[in-house]
Amino acid sequence: MRPWPTDRIALGGDYNPEQWPRATWREDMALMREAGVSFVTLGVFSWSWLEPAKGEYDFGWLDEVMGLLHENGIAVDLATATATPPPWLSAAHPEILPVDRDGHTLWPGSRQAWCPSSPVYREHALALTTQLARHYRDHPALALWHVSNEYACHNLPCYCDTCAGAFRRWLRQRYPGLDAVNDAWGTAFWSQRYTDWDQILPPRRTTTFANPTHQLDFARFGSDTLLDFFREEKAVLVEHSPGVPVTTNFMTLTHFRHLDYHDWAPEQDVVSTDHYVIESLEHPRAELAFSADLTRGIAGGAPWMLMEHSTSAVNWQPVNRAKAPGQTIRDSLAHVARGADTIGFFQWRQSRAGSEKFHSALVPHAGRDSARFREVCELGAIAGRLGEVRGSRVEADVAILWDYQAGWAASGPAMPSGDLEYALVGQSIHRLLRGRGITADVVHPSADLTAYRVVVVPTLYLVRDEHAAAIAAAAESGAQVLVTFFSGISDEHDHVRLGGYPGAFRDLLGVRVEEFFPLLPGETVALSEGTGRLWSEDVTPTTAEVLGVYAEGPLAGRPAVTRARAGGGSAWYLSTLPDDQSLDAVLGRIVTAAGVSPAAEVAPGVEAVRRRGEHGSWLFLANDTAQEQTVEVAGHDLVSDRPVGSVVLEPGGVAVVREA
Repeated sequence: MRPWPTDRIALGGDYNPEQWPRATWREDMALMREAGVSFVTLGVFSWSWLEPAKGEYDFGWLDEVMGLLHENGIAVDLATATATPPPWLSAAHPEILPVDRDGHTLWPGSRQAWCPSSPVYREHALALTTQLARHYRDHPALALWHVSNEYACHNLPCYCDTCAGAFRRWLRQRYPGLDAVNDAWGTAFWSQRYTDWDQILPPRRTTTFANPTHQLDFARFGSDTLLDFFREEKAVLVEHSPGVPVTTNFMTLTHFRHLDYHDWAPEQDVVSTDHYVIESLEHPRAELAFSADLTRGIAGGAPWMLMEHSTSAVNWQPVNRAKAPGQTIRDSLAHVARGADTIGFFQWRQSRAGSEKFHSALVPHAGRDSARFREVCELGAIAGRLGEVRGSRVEADVAILWDYQAGWAASGPAMPSGDLEYALVGQSIHRLLRGRGITADVVHPSADLTAYRVVVVPTLYLVRDEHAAAIAAAAESGAQVLVTFFSGISDEHDHVRLGGYPGAFRDLLGVRVEEFFPLLPGETVALSEGTGRLWSEDVTPTTAEVLGVYAEGPLAGRPAVTRARAGGGSAWYLSTLPDDQSLDAVLGRIVTAAGVSPAAEVAPGVEAVRRRGEHGSWLFLANDTAQEQTVEVAGHDLVSDRPVGSVVLEPGGVAVVREA
């Protein structure tokens, strides 16, 4: 077993040598050394090569590649290759194929065409995993096991009959009986009461709105089912390849929410994730920062691995534009700033054929003699100098709460506004704090909140009693707690908390709301300071102080922003989403009251994040503006590799300063 690189921030990515002739493999080794590559992920989509027929294994080519990587000092994150079945398996067992909500079978010809509940697929996957673990357990290049790949990216939810039976078994384990299911799902409504377990189906296409809790439980079932599959593969690896750490790559992008990664994280020996910049978003780099802070929160604050991102363009967005010069380095260091100790890409060499042939890579179609590969080599040199940062942790005095299950519930059918997207408010607040140079941990409501000076509760529609109590306790202990509209509305069964909104937080906030007044697309409402959008409410303060009001319409003069005293802290309430300037002003009051300072005094548009370890601290700086910016900080810049008393950042420029 090879230890993971510790003298540097590990740099590498997916390596798919089976796509290339053997003569290319040795060229790859030379280019990897030139680029500073220290690890590769190997074999992710190799099942049809490793097992060309049932029970017939061919590891010869993989042995050769593993040997070459070992000779060149490159650690291997070896995949179990179970992400996509080979054609022979789908042809022999078409029952493994997933089915969509309308009953259509999703056929082979792409990737991940398997039912998450299929016992046949699981049997074959575990057999391959067993053979790989036995064969490579003592290989000197092996440093990490990589189970499957991007679970649920394409095959969840599945609505087939196999999933129907598995869903019923899951419900029997979750609930003491059928009466409890009926109660949790509220089946007294619309004559939905079940009298036999076999009557329960997945929430397939129906005549109109589906049962919300039925859908919520089916989402929980899907996440749990794949987690159980991961545990089975991991158990095989632990049995036959003991001592080698195990991970699977999450997808902590804004638009991917099929899995509750807070349940998955404890099963990982190290948390890893994939992230791709979505250029169509209004604030794509702010989304990158949020995703990285969410990954760190999922990892419990520990360093994590960026398993995949892109050097340049991807292939799956409507328009796939190349990154600007320097953006490969900029995006990579943005993840390291927020806790990544590994920088991985898809993939090593850009494919000549297949669906991802226009997805960028470390070695582009243009080859070694290209600006992109030269930038990759520059990144490799920087990663080598960043070894001292490994193991340090990101400093954050602010927590933003994020709950996948609350998001599932808030995205359910027949809600007050179809325009209220779960991530929007939390990401808006995160973006404005980032603009102030303030870093936030994005954590689950069950996280320990005692160390945070500010706790933000954005659109936490579904909340458990114990989590609401922990949020209130944070305020009592001195934190400034900010709760936004559409929070605390329902319990874990998506049953509305009666007595007035915002339900679980009504007493903490000292307000009571009787009805919602969501706004139409493009509609705004004037506030005493600025404007609000998306949402409004008729708020009645009970114990809260009014800080801002609606200035027009039927809610004119009614509270829009309030604050209530709570022990040593305060509980703030936002009943609308203010414009950026007005929301930033509210956040300014909150962080001032909490005594939260930025990581550094920076101009708007300059990102500043600090990592601190046992032997020092490192200030990460990035200039997102179109002008040159100067930051006063003394130390040694690891990007330019020179001592500094201040840092001058060109537009798009970055620095990592070991602080004096």
